[in-house]
Amino acid sequence: FLTDNKEILDQVSGYSEFGLRVLLLGEADYLEEGHYHSLTPVCLITISDIIKEDAHDTFDYFKSQGVSIKVLSGDNPLTVSRVCTLAGLDNANNYMDASTLPDTVEEMKQVLGETCVFGRVKPEQKQLIIKAFQENGHVVGMVGDGVNDVLAIKDADCGIAMANGADAAKQVAHIVLLDSNFSSMKEIVNEGRVIIANIEKVSSLYLTKTIYSTILSLIFGFLCLTYPFTPFQLSLISGMAIGLPSFIITLEHDTTMNSKGFLTHVIHTALP
Repeated sequence: FLTDNKEILDQVSGYSEFGLRVLLLGEADYLEEGHYHSLTPVCLITISDIIKEDAHDTFDYFKSQGVSIKVLSGDNPLTVSRVCTLAGLDNANNYMDASTLPDTVEEMKQVLGETCVFGRVKPEQKQLIIKAFQENGHVVGMVGDGVNDVLAIKDADCGIAMANGADAAKQVAHIVLLDSNFSSMKEIVNEGRVIIANIEKVSSLYLTKTIYSTILSLIFGFLCLTYPFTPFQLSLISGMAIGLPSFIITLEHDTTMNSKGFLTHVIHTALP
């Protein structure tokens, strides 16, 4: 952004290939319309990211769960790609410079493809990328900590902010990671799947009772016979066959996901 000096840019590219962030320190006469005039480069400052020890395990977990991770960063895409590779993210070498991305959701949907890392991303582009993935049929969670992530966090299906991040990001997020640690996402995913699995089981249990009660009512109605159970008996049946099992089911910690969809799975389980 500051210089088009080929020698300097080649040096920057060399550092970026090792996953280093590069800043240019220089002197300029004045700034006009977003451009520095008579910029004299002084030095390059390189900054290295520290890869957390649990990064590989976290990425391996999401891969095993069928969760696809995309990285949206304002940094040099080559640098971000290298850092993600060191952290153990699959397909991290498939990166894109966001300055080449289109400005509409419809066009964005067509160019995302299998790209894993997006660099030089502006806040508005993060929002467009989230919407494009949603339009492509994905359920999207957005993790961010800065003001530049607010738009994307707000529009994501599940917005997640860091406790040590900007207040604006925490205000619009659905979830705030109190330890500001991305690896905590594993517990969030597991807890969400436990809740869904338990709701499915309890729903199947209640639907089973409703189906058989309806069938009995229809049969005895057509036969013009008295319904065989009294309200007192139904209360006992509901307590023993519905109430107690429902309580036990809610204590289970099953993270297994079914591929049929919530309603389809519940009906399939409940039908005789």
